[in-house]
Amino acid sequence: MPEIIDYIIYFLLGEEVAPEIISQIGYTSNPEEFDRYKLVIVPSAFFSPEIYGTAQSLPQLPLQIWEEAPILFGSPRVEQVGNTRVLYADLVASTYFLISRYEEMARPTVRDVHGRFPGKESLPYRAGLIDSPLVDEYGKLLRAQLEEAGCELGVLPKQIRKIYLTHDVDQLSHYRNFRGFLGGILRGIKRKNEGNKAIKSYFGGLKYDPWFTSPWLFKLDNSVRLAVGADRCEPIVFLKVGGGPRKEDKPFITHHVQDFQTLVSLCKKKNITFGLHSSYEAGIDTSLIQHEKKYLEKVSKKTIIYNRHHYLDSREPEDMQALIDAGITDDFTMGYADVAGFRLGTCRAVKWINPRTQQLTSLTLHPLTIMDGSLSDKRYMYLNAHEAYEYCIRLINMVESWNGELVLLWHNTSVEDTPEFYHRKLYSDIIKYLKTK
Repeated sequence: MPEIIDYIIYFLLGEEVAPEIISQIGYTSNPEEFDRYKLVIVPSAFFSPEIYGTAQSLPQLPLQIWEEAPILFGSPRVEQVGNTRVLYADLVASTYFLISRYEEMARPTVRDVHGRFPGKESLPYRAGLIDSPLVDEYGKLLRAQLEEAGCELGVLPKQIRKIYLTHDVDQLSHYRNFRGFLGGILRGIKRKNEGNKAIKSYFGGLKYDPWFTSPWLFKLDNSVRLAVGADRCEPIVFLKVGGGPRKEDKPFITHHVQDFQTLVSLCKKKNITFGLHSSYEAGIDTSLIQHEKKYLEKVSKKTIIYNRHHYLDSREPEDMQALIDAGITDDFTMGYADVAGFRLGTCRAVKWINPRTQQLTSLTLHPLTIMDGSLSDKRYMYLNAHEAYEYCIRLINMVESWNGELVLLWHNTSVEDTPEFYHRKLYSDIIKYLKTK
């Protein structure tokens, strides 16, 4: 635990803060130790062996408020003891609860049909905080308390630190295999336009398929990279190269055919990073992750260190360990399918803490801010075009105000050039907004 406590304090204050400042903060309930520090955070009972992992460890609603921020553990009280400020709001436990996704471990029976913990069941959503990075607010409050205690800290910049424009390729094309072509022809009996699209795609080539939108997406992505700088923007394509018999993994993308190699070549030409889109089956049998990673490295001729689970189907802590064992360094799964917001309570990349073993790991988690389907799906937020744009801009501005990372996920299939869906225009409008940042 000492390593985790030090990491959480470091994370709250920000990487720019000097180590000698961090050493001025204690996490203790022993009054005899208070005078060693300028600021002390008094631990709650959360980490007690008889409490940790039980239902008793879960925060109760409504949450107490300290300095306008809801706290999960401790009490909203500060006192001066000699030369030491003593803070009774347990920011360490509150942060740990959120960034480790402890709640998902502690409530193992709360899962949807895909085995995922639903966002609308999460404490941040139930408390009305899913669109606020509460952990980053804790960092601001901790910095303010340190300044009150006499420590000089700089002002954090208000800028999006990094923009990740990501795309999951679940299906490369609509009509390029025979089954898709036949479906398009049959539907074309009533909708002639679809029949014509199917014929043009199947016989004319991938470039005519309505789901091969990667050239359009990459052009927009690279316009942001040009506007804000390559160091602040990274486009990523997550490719699915595995799968099992379940419908969620179908249709399979055939990797030896020219269409797949066309996409791989385009990614390399446009300098798009490759990531593994581990299959739905790998979300059930995590031993498959390593096999799928090696296969993607073989067909792409690239070293793969990024991952995102298909269906955002990161179920249990063991899934994270499987990524580490496979050589994945960065995961981009950490968003809820049913609601866009801050699943980890932060908009900054964070090292994963295994809540079962209480160990700090090497895996970096990148919070997924917005996924296209979360906004429009009838099962999820079901926003209209105007509502979706307003919500996206609010989250983007929130990330900017906390100097965080912005991770967007738009599928190639969602930006088909058709008036039936708003995601093509929405993504284009978001890109225009990001180019001003």
